[in-house]
Amino acid sequence: MFVLAHLSDPHLGPIPEARLSEILGKRFFGLMNWIGARRRNFGATTLAALMDDLKLQAPDHIAVTGDLVNLSLPTEFDTGATFLASLGTPQDVSVIPGNHDAYVRSALSYHLERWAPFLAGDESCPDTPLDVGSFPYVRRRGPVALVGVSTAIPTAVFLASGEVGEAQLQRLREILISLKKEGLFRVVMIHHPPVGERHYHRDLRDAAAFRRVVAEVGAELVLHGHDHRASLGMIESVDGPVPVVGVPSASAGPQDGRGPGRYNLYRISGEPGAWQCQMESRGYLAGDTEVAQRDLRQLVGAQPGI
Repeated sequence: MFVLAHLSDPHLGPIPEARLSEILGKRFFGLMNWIGARRRNFGATTLAALMDDLKLQAPDHIAVTGDLVNLSLPTEFDTGATFLASLGTPQDVSVIPGNHDAYVRSALSYHLERWAPFLAGDESCPDTPLDVGSFPYVRRRGPVALVGVSTAIPTAVFLASGEVGEAQLQRLREILISLKKEGLFRVVMIHHPPVGERHYHRDLRDAAAFRRVVAEVGAELVLHGHDHRASLGMIESVDGPVPVVGVPSASAGPQDGRGPGRYNLYRISGEPGAWQCQMESRGYLAGDTEVAQRDLRQLVGAQPGI
């Protein structure tokens, strides 16, 4: 059995000191959002307790689906790198960027540079810098293949949308076909939810195209963040239904209105054509400061509960 942990959207605080020239435009409004709401609802103590519980579960690998930072200030990415290293080695931790990790155009390369060991695919050359063409990346771990997709694009003020892009979608199609031939359990990591309805300012612009790729060539599991809510959807594919799972922010306290902090564990076993995947959600309930099991269900190998 292979155990994969999934967390997302820690939005690591506090906001570091910055020059006035750095807090202009979109960053200014993001700072106001932090001061007005996130600073109260998100906390280092909440996140630390959740991560302590995660480490006790001793998963084989940890997937982090983006939004480690808030305003994409340079020093925030150092904090993000420290957080990733606290979870484990790059061999045991995989990350993809979220929209806050590409908050402004001038910061687009920061996550590629400072989180490179956790973003590099199996075929990446250590001497070659990562760029947007490095996605999707592939990391094979035991019976599992993690496929990291980037939807992180700089957007205008008040927009939090994302996009995969045609070139990346084509590579994703080829990768999923190849990994199926290898007999691996394919886990696609993507920040923006590819299913469900949401306002255009927060959506995945090419969600339909992403779903079409998965529908036509298959996958075993899709993991996302962004909404700060626990969710479960499905994409019907040639290989059967593909669960699409979202988690709340890992830093959200028990009082957070969209959902207190949680992470998921996926226990994967079986073989091609007979995969089994059980999901356990661990974290907080509203008003409860104890980290505990909150949900347990079969995702693959039995009819998933919705």
